[in-house]
Amino acid sequence: MRIEKEFRILEGIDEIRIFDATENDFYKPTPQEFDIEDIPISELINNIHEEVHALIPHKDGQDFIIQNLSSLILNKYNWPLENVKGRLLSKFSPLFFDLLHEDLLDVYKTRNTKKIRFVYYTKNKLTKLSNVKIVFDMERIFVVSNNIDTRISKREDIDNRPLDEEKTAMMESFSQTGSYYNINGKYTWSQGIYNILNRAKEESDDYYNIVLDLVIPEDKHIVDKIFETTNKETSQCEEIIRIMTEDNVLKVIEVNIYSYFDESGIIIRQGMINDITQHHHDENSKPVDFLLGGFKNSRKIALLIEPLNKKQYEFSKGFYYLIEKDHKEYIHSPEILDNIVEKDVVERIKKLIDGELSEIDETLTYEVDGNPNNKKIVHLSIERFEFENEVHSLGFLTNLTEEMEKHNELVESHEMQLILLKEIHHRVKNNLQIITSFLNLEKRAYRNEPDLIIENMLTRLSSLSLLHENTFDTKDFKSINLKEYIINHDMKTKRQIDAEIEFETCVDENLNITMEVITPLLLIIDELTMDSIKYSSPNKTAPNKITKKITKSDDNTASLVFKYCRLENEDSQNATHTIRCEIIKSLTKQLNGTISLTEDDHENTYKLTFPTDMEHTIH
Repeated sequence: MRIEKEFRILEGIDEIRIFDATENDFYKPTPQEFDIEDIPISELINNIHEEVHALIPHKDGQDFIIQNLSSLILNKYNWPLENVKGRLLSKFSPLFFDLLHEDLLDVYKTRNTKKIRFVYYTKNKLTKLSNVKIVFDMERIFVVSNNIDTRISKREDIDNRPLDEEKTAMMESFSQTGSYYNINGKYTWSQGIYNILNRAKEESDDYYNIVLDLVIPEDKHIVDKIFETTNKETSQCEEIIRIMTEDNVLKVIEVNIYSYFDESGIIIRQGMINDITQHHHDENSKPVDFLLGGFKNSRKIALLIEPLNKKQYEFSKGFYYLIEKDHKEYIHSPEILDNIVEKDVVERIKKLIDGELSEIDETLTYEVDGNPNNKKIVHLSIERFEFENEVHSLGFLTNLTEEMEKHNELVESHEMQLILLKEIHHRVKNNLQIITSFLNLEKRAYRNEPDLIIENMLTRLSSLSLLHENTFDTKDFKSINLKEYIINHDMKTKRQIDAEIEFETCVDENLNITMEVITPLLLIIDELTMDSIKYSSPNKTAPNKITKKITKSDDNTASLVFKYCRLENEDSQNATHTIRCEIIKSLTKQLNGTISLTEDDHENTYKLTFPTDMEHTIH
C-alpha cells in the first residue's frame, strides 16, 4: 500500500491518494471501551444517499469515539453496529486516524467545515473516488462521504464514439482546438483537448482540470484571475497562458471560459481551448501536425484532409510516395483522376466532388503519370460532412500493391495455404479434445490413483508438445519424414518415464506421412510404451528393451511392429481389456488402421497397419 497527499489548488481541496490497499488495511476489529448510546438521528442517517459517520471527541479531540458508521460500511463488512460503536478511532481504524486526525481536530477546534477528496487506485487504475465533508454539529464530528462510481463516468472508447463525434474530433485536430464543460465539479473533455496535450484519455480526467494543471509557474496568477472572474454569477474570461505538456513541450494556448448558474444554483463552466503556439514562433507545434504525425513515416497509408478542396488541403507523405511526386511541386487538381484505370470509379469521385454523393469507398488501379507499366492498386475512402455550417472532406488512401502481389503468390500456392490454415485452426482444438477424452476415461478407471492419471497425461502432453515444436519448422504438411519425429519422441519419452528402458528403433529413411497421421500414431506409441512398462519383465542384468520397427508397405500404407518382454504372470486377457487398450483401439480407428497382438515366449508383439496419407479426421 502507498499513500500520497496533495492540496489541489484549482479545486481548493486536500486530496489523499491510496494505492493498492486491502480491506484489512482500513479496519481492525477491537473490543468496546465506551458505553455509547445510539445517535438520535440514526434512522435519518441510514436512509440518505451519502455515507454519514458520527464521532464523539475524546480527551479534547486527541482521539474520537465511534458512535455510528454508515449502513453501507456495516453491510459491506457484515457488522452489526454493536461491533463498531464505542471504539476509539485510533484503534479501530489506525489508517484513517493517521490520515484524518489533524483535520478532525481542526474542525473540532474551529467549528469550520472542511473538504477532503479520497482517491483509490488498484494497480494504478482508478477504482473509487470519495468527496468527504467533515462537519461539527450536535457536539459531534460528522464525516459525510459521497462516493462516485468511476465506472459510470468512464468515457466510451474512441472506436465506439458516434460518427459525428469522430468527424468533430478530426476537425478539432485540424484547427488545434478543444472544448470542455464542468458541471458540479465534474469535467467532460473533447478529443481536441487530448490532441493539444498529446496524450490519451484517463479515467481520472473527469475530476481534474487537466489543462490548467499544466500551467507553468510564471502564469499561475492568470489561472487565479480566470477562476476569480468566472466564479461570478454570469461571467466570461479570455486569457492566453502557457502550459508544459507531460512530454515536456511548451505550448501557448488561448482560453475562453464562460460560466453561469443553472436553475438549481449549480455553476456550469464551459471552455474553449485553442492552441496558438505557431503564432508565437514555436515550431514544436503546428496545425494538423498531431493528426498527420502518425502517418508521416508510412508509405502505405495516407491521410487526406480536405481532399475535395483544391486550395486548402493537407496530405500525409504516403500520398506523394504513391503518385511519385515531390509534395513541394505537386498542385492538387482533378487532372489526377485521368490516371485512374477504372472509369466508373472516376465518375463516382466526380459525383462526390459535385455533392451528388456523400462518400466513396473504392479499390482502384492507378497508373503513375499515365504509364501502364507502373500500376499501383490502392484503396480510396473519402467522406463529405458538415462542420459549423461548412462542408468538409476527409479521406484515407491505402497502397495495396504489395499486398496484392503477395495475394497472387498465395493463390499460386493455394493448396499449401489450405493445409496451413487447417493446422492453425484445428490442431490445438483437436489435441485438447483428445486429451479431454483420455482424462474422462481415466477418471472413471483410476479414480483412486490420481498420480497415475497425471503421469499418463504428462507423457501424452509431451508427445503433443513435440508435434507443435516440429510443426513450426515444417513447410510441407502433406509429406513429413517420420524418422526424425520418432527419434525425438524416444528421447523425450526416456526423460519422462521413471524406469530403466532401452529403445531399439528402426524407421525407414524414405517413409513420409501427413501431419494428420503423426498425431494418433505417436499417441498409440505412447500408450503401448506405458503398457509395456507396466507389464514388462524385470531384468537385473540389463535394462528392459522396447523394439519398434516402422516400415513402408506400399505407396499408401505403412506398418509399426512394437515388441517387449512381458511378465510371466501377465494375464493377457486383462491386458487386452484395459482402459489403455480401449484408447489404442480408438486411436487406431481414427487412423483407419488395424492392430493385432501376438504372444510368443513371454514376448508381446503388436502390429499396427496404417495409411500414410489422411485428411483431417481427428475429432
